[in-house]
Amino acid sequence: MNSVPSHRSALRAVVLATAFLVTLPACDRSDAGDTPSALSADTATIAPAPPAPDGIAPPAAAAEVAALDYLTFAQGAVPISIGGAGAGLGANFEHAVRLIDGNPVSFTFANQTGPNTDTEFVYELPAPTTFTRFAVPNVQETPSPSQTFTREVEVYGSTTGPDGGWTLLASATLQTHDEPGQVTELPLVATTPVRWVKVRLVGGIALLSERMFFEFSEIVGNGTQEVPALVDHFQGIWKGRGVLMELKQDGATVTGCYDDGTELNGTVSGNILRASGVDPDDGALGLFVLSVVGEGVLRGVRSSNGGPFRLYTGPPAPGGTTTACSYIPEPQLGCGSIIHGITFDFDSARIRPDSEPVLADLFEGLQAAPDASIVLVGHTSSEGAEAYNQALSERRAQSVVEDLVRRGIDGSRIRAVGKGEAEPIAPNDDESGRSLNRRVEVVCS
Repeated sequence: MNSVPSHRSALRAVVLATAFLVTLPACDRSDAGDTPSALSADTATIAPAPPAPDGIAPPAAAAEVAALDYLTFAQGAVPISIGGAGAGLGANFEHAVRLIDGNPVSFTFANQTGPNTDTEFVYELPAPTTFTRFAVPNVQETPSPSQTFTREVEVYGSTTGPDGGWTLLASATLQTHDEPGQVTELPLVATTPVRWVKVRLVGGIALLSERMFFEFSEIVGNGTQEVPALVDHFQGIWKGRGVLMELKQDGATVTGCYDDGTELNGTVSGNILRASGVDPDDGALGLFVLSVVGEGVLRGVRSSNGGPFRLYTGPPAPGGTTTACSYIPEPQLGCGSIIHGITFDFDSARIRPDSEPVLADLFEGLQAAPDASIVLVGHTSSEGAEAYNQALSERRAQSVVEDLVRRGIDGSRIRAVGKGEAEPIAPNDDESGRSLNRRVEVVCS
């Protein structure tokens, strides 16, 4: 391994090309920002590296690493199938979500594996996406003779469907990182728009016995994505192991209930519903990031009372199933709403076009309260500089105010307030929690 100045080192590893190892510096809160998708900044800037020794080029994305990871469940990458030998050795949808959860902590996904056991995780994206960077952080070995980190990573893309038409996008053979905080960049083989992604994991780095437990951290995918269409399938009742939920959707707005009837409210952005509810008996907060896949299966994650997000999935309920909230009125945004579906351009307060359905619903709901004084309160996740996130939350909340005034809300009765990262409602450990913390709350008096 060769050392590279400016907090970088390069690692030569060949599958079809060379993989590069980047050591990310400690977060400098003066210039790092929160990710887009609500009221916060979008980049973490890293100083350019000088030419690497021995002819090893620095990573293509080393100069500036975009924080927006399109290969996360919270950004609409939904797991739809698991294949390879690992599918019969414990790999499941919980692992498929953790592989793309934005949390670099490693986890075991396959048990009693052979030296070349392969596992394939297939994801559907909400819109055509062109990836310009793939990376794997924190390639660290667990101090155990029976566990080892994955050796080979291959990323494929398809435009035709989840069962074929695969093109290799990137590939690398991994080696253990010298220290936490390092990232292996996967050399790109192709940059073509895709709607489905297959991540193939093969073998282990340190094979100390014939049968091992394979581990992985996460796969990061940066690039560009077309504006996702708003889906309308958050309607119905789902029932499964640990799952009972009824939802009603009107445009970008969803209401419903879960468990024994706890009321739930949320907003849809593209193919993802972000919603929350508070148990009236014990005050426990329930947080959800959900999708609907295949034959109407509800698939997502849930956090209960500040705990980690865990898989939450179930099929459509049998006909005749009812819940405690089958009486609920049609969903409507307005006073008291918590809104997650207003998005902005990269490191900007300019509202993105995919926010239109949410803003239209919010305007319609606020018209029903013509005498109310309205405060739009913007919140961010904790990535980046606290002062920067505070200022950006104020500017983005103000952009929403200006949009509503343009639509017809009296400007004298609406104002913006930014709270930055000071009042999270979810853990900031992974992208599901961070995406829920980026929100607008509508307070009326």
